[in-house]
Amino acid sequence: QVQLVESGGGLVQSGGSLKLSCAASGDILSIGAMKWYRQAPGKQRELVAAPTRGGTTNYADSVKGRFTISRDNAKNTVYLQMNSLKPEDTAVYYCNADIMTRNNIGFAAYWGQGTQVTVSS
Repeated sequence: QVQLVESGGGLVQSGGSLKLSCAASGDILSIGAMKWYRQAPGKQRELVAAPTRGGTTNYADSVKGRFTISRDNAKNTVYLQMNSLKPEDTAVYYCNADIMTRNNIGFAAYWGQGTQVTVSS
């Protein structure tokens, strides 16, 4: 069984910073791409940051220059550093990872439970 557990969310004032973490645990053989999504109230879930096959990173236009995704493979953890936060960044943030387990050879997508980020004006 695999778990993705996010942490680091909270309430912050506009212009502030937060760093989200997402740790994968369980019977893991290999982890592929690890990504961040978010879903604001009344809106569809959107991709925030994701690595590309070419080794670069795609960011949503609304967060470019403010958010940075990074990864610690030794800890099976992905991070999202969020700076210059705006009220429109308020959402539940989810991590997503492609993971291969001993029971399922082949990568499957897993989701974390989400962490709330609220930015006050």
